[in-house]
Amino acid sequence: MKICIYGAGAIGGYMGAKLALAGAEVSLVARGPHLEAMRAGGLTLEEAGERVTVPVAASDDPAALGPQDYVVITLKAHSVPGVVGPMQPLLAPGTTVVMGVNGVPWWYFHKLEGPYEGRRLETVDPHGVQWDGIGPERVVGCVVYPAAEVVEPGVVRHIEGNRFSLGEPSGEKSARAEALAAALSAAGLRAPVRPAIRDEIWVKLWGNLSFNPISALTHATLDVLCTDPGTRAVARAMMVEAQAIGEALGVKFPLSVDRRIEGGAKVGPHKTSMLQDLERGRPMEIAALVTAVAEMGRLVGVPTPTIDTVEALIRLRARCAGAV
Repeated sequence: MKICIYGAGAIGGYMGAKLALAGAEVSLVARGPHLEAMRAGGLTLEEAGERVTVPVAASDDPAALGPQDYVVITLKAHSVPGVVGPMQPLLAPGTTVVMGVNGVPWWYFHKLEGPYEGRRLETVDPHGVQWDGIGPERVVGCVVYPAAEVVEPGVVRHIEGNRFSLGEPSGEKSARAEALAAALSAAGLRAPVRPAIRDEIWVKLWGNLSFNPISALTHATLDVLCTDPGTRAVARAMMVEAQAIGEALGVKFPLSVDRRIEGGAKVGPHKTSMLQDLERGRPMEIAALVTAVAEMGRLVGVPTPTIDTVEALIRLRARCAGAV
């Protein structure tokens, strides 16, 4: 089984290191000093107070790696359309593409029973680049839970979590999903195959939709924005709107909005990824985390006044900071 991690930064590097240490045939697509360090001295994983280095096949040229059985994409959502062309040499007729990307997935309406089956989302897949260039039939969904960081080129530090939930858009427990789950489990990662992956996507999206832009606008950490009465009320209103959209699409939420917010507060003084991107002058994942939810609201006829307001503010914040 050949597995390629496309975007081997913090999360991709963590998964790639675990697979490589377990003896899997894994390759990594990366760039810059991180790539050069991995080429020169392997990939180093810091985990549970230990540090281990493993040789890896790493390149910035997908053609050098050849066709794969699985391609796991661990990029920011807005970066994926730009790599659809370069990744083509990795895609054989039977290649499975695992989208380990935050936010509303571009394949969301593939094999979703009901009136919206096959619908495309322009906000996360402008001009259908991913739909046409990757193909929804290749996709296995993935919800990423680990936290990790690249502490220096070639070195990834695992912070917490080891679960990568998998799920077919159709809800079936396919052989391809089960085989990948087995490989990840053999590497010490949790990889349950879910029959309703969209439900899990929405529970994570609840937090990303609200906590991320509010933190970038206020520079507050999770513990603060989830307990301050004003920002908690805004986050809650956004989540209530999102829940109405999800339920209109058949999603079952396993917990309440308030419990979800309390879970965010328990994370503590954590900076969201959107706030970190803003501070570093990087583009923020606004389209996949916020705009796409509003697009889905329009599709099902659910108003999103709070989401629309926060989206307008965070887009202006991004433009003013040059983080677009």
